[in-house]
Amino acid sequence: MKTSRLVFILVSALLAWPLASPASAQFVIRNGDASIKFGMLGQFWGDWTQDSTAGPQGYQQNLYLRRARFIMGGDIGDNISFFFETDDPKLGINPKSLGSGFILQDAFMEWKPDHRFIVSGGLMLVPFSRQTLQSPSSYYTLDVSAITTVANTATQSSVLRDAGFQAKGYFLNDKLQYRWGLFDGERDSNGHNSPRTTGYLQYDFFSPEKVYVFTGTALGKQKILAVDGGFDRQGAYRAYSANVAAALPVRGGDEIGGQFQYIYYDGRQKFLTIPEQNDYLLEAAYYIHRAKLQPFAKYDAQNFVADQNSAKDIDRYGAGANYYIRGQNLKWTVQYLKALPRNSPLKPSNEFSVQFQVFYY
Repeated sequence: MKTSRLVFILVSALLAWPLASPASAQFVIRNGDASIKFGMLGQFWGDWTQDSTAGPQGYQQNLYLRRARFIMGGDIGDNISFFFETDDPKLGINPKSLGSGFILQDAFMEWKPDHRFIVSGGLMLVPFSRQTLQSPSSYYTLDVSAITTVANTATQSSVLRDAGFQAKGYFLNDKLQYRWGLFDGERDSNGHNSPRTTGYLQYDFFSPEKVYVFTGTALGKQKILAVDGGFDRQGAYRAYSANVAAALPVRGGDEIGGQFQYIYYDGRQKFLTIPEQNDYLLEAAYYIHRAKLQPFAKYDAQNFVADQNSAKDIDRYGAGANYYIRGQNLKWTVQYLKALPRNSPLKPSNEFSVQFQVFYY
């Protein structure tokens, strides 16, 4: 059987699986004090992106699987857990490929001797900013912001993830949490360079968030107000983040929410591809529970410090809506995004996207 046909059959089966089961059910295997549960995330995109070149502007047109993830997690006794996730991101995007790109997304174990000190080891999200640690199944907008992924390539990360160890814990009735990590980062030819260190501190004013990935929109079912800050460093490279996030139930089932994120990057002599910059993200949304509709708007900006890099300054404006057929289990998203270079011969460009999401975990 051809690889592309096998991929199609597997993805189709995964997409059909949660629709055949009650939303409240969870596929779990138990054996004594051990348990394993399974899930998946499928996001199918249609995307029309205008060229930003100085010449005639056409549109790149793609239909592809943005995310096709298989998820598995569980517990071994009272204080040991594991999480495993695969993906085949951007399956079918130009240049078209249906038989490559399969990756191991997450793979880590966690030991919990005490809620104030929990140790993880393996491949995991780097604890740096809230959006870095946010679940893509519950983004307010279509996808992760470009300012969140600036250091992904230079640090040799895999989709915001890196291999290493992490310590985390919870204080003040679990409302204050810390995460500190020692990761592989970028390796030189002989592997003699120093590892990457990151840290993250968050305070929740309402519901504690004792999870691996944070919720974006909670669709009026959880009260979230969190402030956080983080750092990321390796060698001379430095990055810092600060964020305020909210998901507040109103009007008997509606929700008003969003987040404001600031990130400072400076690659210095370590990562020359990351010039010093101050970046901003603002997202806002309102969920109308009776209509199952959530209009949203977003703005992000990259502001480069050095005059010689001012041609890279860019603003991005976006707006759209989520339509929830069955909460995050089954939804549609449409988004319009406009990119406006500030000091560049590149032209403003438009992007139109539509997403169909199926999620089960």
